[in-house]
Parts: sequence; C-alpha cells; structure tokens
Amino acid sequence: MENYTFPDGFLWGGAIAANQAEGAYQTDNKGLTIVDLLPTGDSRRAIMKGDVPSLQPLAGEFYPAHEAIDFYHNYKEDIALFAEMGFKALRVSIAWARIFPTGEDATPNEAGLAFYDSLFDELRKHDIEPVVTLAHFDVPVHLIDTYGSWRSRKLVSLFERYAKTVFERYQDKVTYWMTFNEINMLLHLPFLGAGLVFAEGDNQKQIQYQAAHHQLVASALAVKACHEIIPDAQIGCMLAAGMFYPYSCNPEDVKLAMDKDRESFFFIDVQARGEYPGYANRFFNENNIHIAMEPGDLEILKNHTVDYIGFSYYSSRTISSDKEVMKKATSGNVFGSAVNPYVSKSEWGWTIDPVGFRITANQLYDRYQKPLFVVENGLGAIDQVTEAGTIEDDYRIAYLRRHIAEMAEAIEDGVPIIGYTSWGPIDIVSASSGEMKKRYGYIYVDRDNEGNGTGKRIKKKSFDWYKRVISSNGQQLD
Repeated sequence: MENYTFPDGFLWGGAIAANQAEGAYQTDNKGLTIVDLLPTGDSRRAIMKGDVPSLQPLAGEFYPAHEAIDFYHNYKEDIALFAEMGFKALRVSIAWARIFPTGEDATPNEAGLAFYDSLFDELRKHDIEPVVTLAHFDVPVHLIDTYGSWRSRKLVSLFERYAKTVFERYQDKVTYWMTFNEINMLLHLPFLGAGLVFAEGDNQKQIQYQAAHHQLVASALAVKACHEIIPDAQIGCMLAAGMFYPYSCNPEDVKLAMDKDRESFFFIDVQARGEYPGYANRFFNENNIHIAMEPGDLEILKNHTVDYIGFSYYSSRTISSDKEVMKKATSGNVFGSAVNPYVSKSEWGWTIDPVGFRITANQLYDRYQKPLFVVENGLGAIDQVTEAGTIEDDYRIAYLRRHIAEMAEAIEDGVPIIGYTSWGPIDIVSASSGEMKKRYGYIYVDRDNEGNGTGKRIKKKSFDWYKRVISSNGQQLD
C-alpha cells in the first residue's frame, strides 16, 4: 500500500500506567502496591519473578515508582501536551490501592476516587477518550501479605467490588475499559503480573495457573458488571502479544512455536471464547495441575466474554528445539528469543519486526473474530538532549512509521482495529528495568535513573511528527 487508510473515528493516542507515571505513592491515603516494592538494580528481575525479600520498601534501595514522573501532580500540563498532539484517546490505569488502600477497606478512599474524576474530566475537556485498565501490574500489598494475592479465591470478590465501585463512579466518563494488563505476564513475571510470592518447595506452576483461574473469573465478573452498569461501554482483555516464529522448518520447531504461542493464547481463549481450551486441559493433566473451581465458574466464563482484544506489540520471538541455538537467545525481552538474522534489535535487545505486527494482528483476528485495540507499541531508546535543547529521535520516528504502516496493512487485510495508543507518549519509568534512560516518549522528562532532575518536559522531534500522523488520520507518515 502507498495510501494508508484508517477508519473514521480511529482512536489515535498514547498509553501510560499509574504504577509507572503517577508517583505520589503514599499521597491521599494510597496503599502500597506491587511496583512500590520493585527497586532498580540487579535484584529487580528476581523480585518480579516472585523472590520477594520484603513486603515493605527497604532502606538503602531506590524505588523509582515512588516518585516516577509525578503525573499525579502534573497531569493537567501533560494532558495539555497530549491535546496539542491531537490525541483522540489516552490509555491509563486506575491504581487499585488508591481506591481501596488495603484492598478490603470498608469504604472506598474518596481522595483516590476524586483524583480520577479530575483526571477523566481533564481528558474530556480536551476531547480525549479515556481508555482505562482496571489492573495494570497492580495488587494492594495488604492482599499479598494477608491472602497470598491471586492464589486466594478471596481476591475474586474483592476485585469485583473494586470494579463495580469504579464503574459506578465513572460510568458517565469512561466508555472503554480493560480488565488485566498483559494477563499472560503472570506466567513469566508472576510477582509483577499477579503479586505472587514463592517460598522454597512451592509448586509454582500449580500456584500460577490457580491464580490465573481466579483472575479469569474476576475478569469475567468485571465484564458482567460493566455491561450491567454501563450498557454502552466496551470492555476488553489485554495480551502481551508477538508471535513465535519457528527457527527452522523442522516440524519440532514449528510445534514448539505453536506451543509457546498457546501459553499466551490460553488466557485470551478463555476471556474471548469463554472456555478452557483442550490443549490447556491436556497440559494440566500431564503436569499434575489441578484447578480448584467453584460451582458456576465455567458458566461465568462462558457467559461474560470480552468485547474486544487489547494487545501490546513490541517484537516477535523466535524459538528452536535445538538447545545449542537457544544458548544464544537474547534475554532483552521477558519472553526470550533465539537470534533472528532477518530482523534488527533495539538497544535493549528487543527484536524490531514491523511485519510481525501485521502478522500478529491477523493472527489474533483470525483466532477470535473480535475487534482489536493496539494499546501498546513503541521503542525504548536512549535519547540525547542537544546543546540547543532538542531531542532528534529519528530512530523512534522510523520505528513507529514502519509499525503504523504495517497496522494499516492489517486493516486493509480486513482486521478491525479500534485505535492505536503508543506506549509511553511521555517518558516514564520502565516496567522491566526500572530505568528512566529507556525512553519511549514524544515528550522528554528531565529525570535520570537515580531520580535526579528537574522533571521538566521537553518536546522531541517525534512530537510534531506524531501530531501530523494524527491530524492526517495516518495519511502522512513521512
């Protein structure tokens, strides 16, 4: 294609998360949450996987999310910059512990509710549609300490109560909702994804899939509540997407790639199709995993499927059955990947594969036949401020241009896509590394990995480029 066509009303914008942007981690009665226990440094990845030394912040550690970019106090100025770019939508998350600081408080925290009232009002003032995630790597620490987080059935009812509270409060302000961010991350970074902490001797797979069942039931109950409280709303799920390529045409490689894709599709199969797939049941049987269910769970899953599939796409992955090949796998991405000689890599080792974006979108629509919403896509890179005070991020423009072009190709293929909210339209704390130098934004934030800096916002070259993309509805990508 040369002339790219996007639907009228396509939701161009950006995406951030409370835990990576807001800061103000104890302001207005907010409780501790997962990210408040994630320091920078060598221990971060182990903690995200469930080896958690403390359920309180430790002296001597730097926790970047405690202050982040202080979006909590700067959201009006930041939203004005998004509006200047012409945003039609901004994806945000609600911090569960701002609404229920412990997760099981007798009444919701009015100061937290009022903050999101003001945030959504500010977006509406600029004709920006809020796209709201209920749980973006977010569980109140009290629930982790008291119940073991999502390994406990108790969290299903507590999450349902939280969801109903915000649906009722914001029913006139929010149309687009999502339940769990990158729900499949539970299998890869279980503390980050679901607040799971493991002790020596734990059957981790059993715990993870039991927690997954609880999240899936909670997601379905949130869908049910959303449809009842806000009949005109759309509520979706959210997948960390990016297909696995077989390293070769060896059938063992092809089968392994299918199996790795299914690890992630499992969650969306349940949320979009309403039932546990046969391959998952076989996996449970062969791995001695026993999912405890309550009467009615399967009916809840079946009757309350999502309206659309939200997904992030940053890179494709490649898998081989040859252990020698996998010894050279990149560890840049959480999922890991054999080296693919046909694609380039980012500074953090993530493959850059725009065509894979189109393939993934087609794969998801072929599988689910539901509208898609691209809610994360972007390039994390080191940006340099010139002596003139500018940031010439042509590499980011090149990445986004190629991915948006392939998204247009997917739409031409017949894939219905609601919108595109690129990740980190303003620099925020990296979820994977805790770094600020891994920047995604069109807007630079003067803050470094140690928390130093003025917090000043500076428009990058990509700011004006994305403004032209939006104003032309994707016609102008140069």
